Amino acid sequence: MTSLPDISYRTGVGVDAHQFGDEGPCALAGLEWPQSRRLVGHSDGDAAVHALCDAVLSACQLGDIGELFGTDRPEWKGASGISMVHFLKKFVEENNFRIGNVSLQIVGNEPKIGPRRAEAQAVLSEALGAPVSISATTTDGMGFTGRGEGVFVMASALVVSL
Repeated sequence: MTSLPDISYRTGVGVDAHQFGDEGPCALAGLEWPQSRRLVGHSDGDAAVHALCDAVLSACQLGDIGELFGTDRPEWKGASGISMVHFLKKFVEENNFRIGNVSLQIVGNEPKIGPRRAEAQAVLSEALGAPVSISATTTDGMGFTGRGEGVFVMASALVVSL
C-alpha cells in the first residue's frame, strides 16, 4: 500500500476595518479607487489586503498582521497593499506553507466593487500566487459602513502545510 504524503490543509479567518479620511485616493483590494476617499492606516489603508494577510497568517499559525507589518515597523509606513501581499507570500513559503486560495467579503457603500471586481481579483491573485475571490455588499444603511464612515472586510484562507 502506498502512503500519502504528509500534507495538512488549514483554514484561517481575518477581518479588518478602516475609516475614510479626507485625502484620496482610496486603496482597496490591491487597486486605487480615485473616486473614493482614502482609507486611513499605517500602510496605504487597504483593509482587504489586511484581512487577507490575517487570514493567511492565522491559517499558518504565524501570528497576525500587527506582528509582521505593525505600526512599530517604520519600513511599512505608507506601503502598498500589493507589496505586503508579496512579502506575505514569501514569508509563508519560507515557513513551509503554500497558499491554496483566499476569499474576501468587502462590506461598505464605497467604492463600488462590482465594476472592477475581475481586475482586483486578478491583481491580488497574481501577487499572492493563488486564487483570490472577492464579493461585496452593503449594510442597507446600518452601522458605520452604512453611514459611509469606512469599510469592513472579512477573509478566509486555505493553506497547505508542506
